[in-house]
Amino acid sequence: MISTILSTMLPIVVTLMLGFVAAWHHDFNAKEATILNRMVLTYAVPLSVFVGTISTSRANLIQSIPLALAILVGIVGMYALVYLLCRFVFRFTMATSALAALTAAGPAVPFYGPAILGSVFGAGSAVPIAVASIVINITIVPFTIFLLTMGSARKLAPVGASVAAAAAAPESAGAVLKEHLSETIRKPLVWAPLLGFAIVLVNIHVPDLVGHSFLLLGHASAGVALFAAGIVLAAYKVKLDWYTGLFALLKNVVQPGLVFGGLLWLGLSGSVVSQATMTMAIPAMPIVVMLSLEYGVAEEYAPSILLVSTLASIFTVGGFIALTS
Repeated sequence: MISTILSTMLPIVVTLMLGFVAAWHHDFNAKEATILNRMVLTYAVPLSVFVGTISTSRANLIQSIPLALAILVGIVGMYALVYLLCRFVFRFTMATSALAALTAAGPAVPFYGPAILGSVFGAGSAVPIAVASIVINITIVPFTIFLLTMGSARKLAPVGASVAAAAAAPESAGAVLKEHLSETIRKPLVWAPLLGFAIVLVNIHVPDLVGHSFLLLGHASAGVALFAAGIVLAAYKVKLDWYTGLFALLKNVVQPGLVFGGLLWLGLSGSVVSQATMTMAIPAMPIVVMLSLEYGVAEEYAPSILLVSTLASIFTVGGFIALTS
């Protein structure tokens, strides 16, 4: 058990720290990390997920429907719960509540999934990585941008603005949502897994040579993503208070804990429970910081929560590996 946890987490820690040291040594900066992330999300991860998906048999893919539903409910359900908590209990603004919900509900599967899930489940990690990437990119990310846009429109609207001007803000936000959904569907991280699912479901055989040709770059996804994450984390100062701890706890412990307990309560067991739980245990997404800075929402907290969530995952992910094994 200890060897499994160490073999999974130690390479992640070392690669993150190498990125951190590279930034500290001024070999790379946050802007260059963005370029590395673009390569990972546009080429490496889509290729890796596509090959993993087409390598899955149709029978196994159909058997993964409960896993897909568990991931969907775990992500969207957690988003709704945290949004309502922040909006009506903590009395945060709509924009801050949306960003907080994204932080607590969105596991950084495209960045850390190949390293964490791939190390634990091997080739079987392709399905949870593909499903979680699709769910995140077509549900909670565009909806968060929609709410952030609405919040920005309201904040910028002049006092005493006309009814027509007030009505135009949601309309403008709706246009942004539609545009972002259209843009999202065109991303390789979304259409590549969908294409892989379609190929498997219609029983089209793809020659092994084709998949093998894609894997060289696909294998780079985990290491490059973690290295870039270390560079990004080095760029921000940490602000530790109860907000930072709470949202890191919601992401790293509460979300996977709820999914684990819920699936056991429903009588499920085996790979569905372990894969769904481990997918939820992956720490928060770096996009939270990008959106925070772009929309001017919770800039003092988003980087700190991301850093704490990522560093704490060394222990929380190890704990859930032990719990689900």
